[in-house]
Amino acid sequence: MKPYQQILILECGEPLVPIPLERFAVESPHPYQKLGATYQERSAYHLRQNVLHCLLQAQVKLQQHYPNWRIQIFDAYRPVAVQQFMVDYTFAQVVTAAGLTQSKLTPAQRKSIWEQVYQIWAVPSLDPRTPPPHSTGGAVDITLVDDTGNPVNMGSAIDELSPASHPDYFNNSDKPVEQQYNFHRQLLWDVMLYAGFQRHPGEWWHFCLGDQMWAYLTNQADPTKSVMARYGSIA
Repeated sequence: MKPYQQILILECGEPLVPIPLERFAVESPHPYQKLGATYQERSAYHLRQNVLHCLLQAQVKLQQHYPNWRIQIFDAYRPVAVQQFMVDYTFAQVVTAAGLTQSKLTPAQRKSIWEQVYQIWAVPSLDPRTPPPHSTGGAVDITLVDDTGNPVNMGSAIDELSPASHPDYFNNSDKPVEQQYNFHRQLLWDVMLYAGFQRHPGEWWHFCLGDQMWAYLTNQADPTKSVMARYGSIA
């Protein structure tokens, strides 16, 4: 169990609503659907109502500085079944990259690979007390696109299993190109923080509002607070 999963959830019943895709930049088809993930009858491009409202606020803030830039939504609501698919897919990718064979992994190798996978992926838990953040509709993976419609270079890819995924990875670099990556990450963080979001400590692209991680990070930032999560898992 990760620390944020100890936060109590008091489900507020706020609906999951479709994201108006014309307001943002999106990938089509959805990145995980291209890999074979199935979302059943519900599109991946959904969020809790207030989370969507705040995401729109963040984009307004962004456009005050860069009028023709937009937030690009990589992933939003994610059923637990899709979480399981992506965890298994990532495990297989790590095995292949290491030149190994799943059926021949030793217990130590298997344990090491799972530790790598769970650095960025939440456990696909069906326990209502420990839902994966994206399965609550309160988490969103995003980046930025510039005024030409091209993705802004953040220095690493979304879902990349590497130290460069850490938001502050380029903080102290003296290389101009890496300083630019850091500037872009900070810009994204600034507009999302303005709108009330918290950012995953290990992922520059993952932002949350209303879920357990958001509550935990809010409490960590201000120990005088005792915020609870208001979004639980949506089947």
